[in-house]
Amino acid sequence: MINLVLFGPPGAGKGTQAVSLVEKYNLYHLSTGDVFRYNISQKTELGMLAKSYMDKGDLVPDEVTIKMLKSEVEKQPEAAGFIFDGFPRTVAQAEALDAFLADKEMKIEHVLSLEVPDEELVKRLLNRGKTSGRADDANQDVVWNRIKEYNSKTAPLKNFYEEQSKLRGINGVGSLNDIFGRLISAIG
Repeated sequence: MINLVLFGPPGAGKGTQAVSLVEKYNLYHLSTGDVFRYNISQKTELGMLAKSYMDKGDLVPDEVTIKMLKSEVEKQPEAAGFIFDGFPRTVAQAEALDAFLADKEMKIEHVLSLEVPDEELVKRLLNRGKTSGRADDANQDVVWNRIKEYNSKTAPLKNFYEEQSKLRGINGVGSLNDIFGRLISAIG
């Protein structure tokens, strides 16, 4: 079993690359964004709470995110492994994920951090906002706030995973195939 964290700021290409990684390694893709959007579309209590934060470009509180992700992992008992995309976003979430996986005799093997300059992220997100219908990608002020939130609250996770010798920085600029090749090389 292989479990990966696909790490990086909004617009770094986590979701795009996860599709290829899922296919290559037969993993189950757990995207917090997808889980949030599903719960929002279903108007669940957790979904509506998450929406109130997302609409402002803020991070969803740890306890809400953790409850949603635990539920998704438990729905997939036969999975060959997981790609956690957009989770964890804080040290508290990383610690909760490690504890949850340890209870299931699992662990994170690799944390793959897609590195992309902020200006490129804004360009990507605004372009995605034109076609995706996602309000959080269509407003430049919200996009910059999301990047600022990532840099202040999520980027510090790099130290957490570096201390465990799991973090691999990946250049997230270039063709999709080039970036995918870098990810495969990092996994080994």
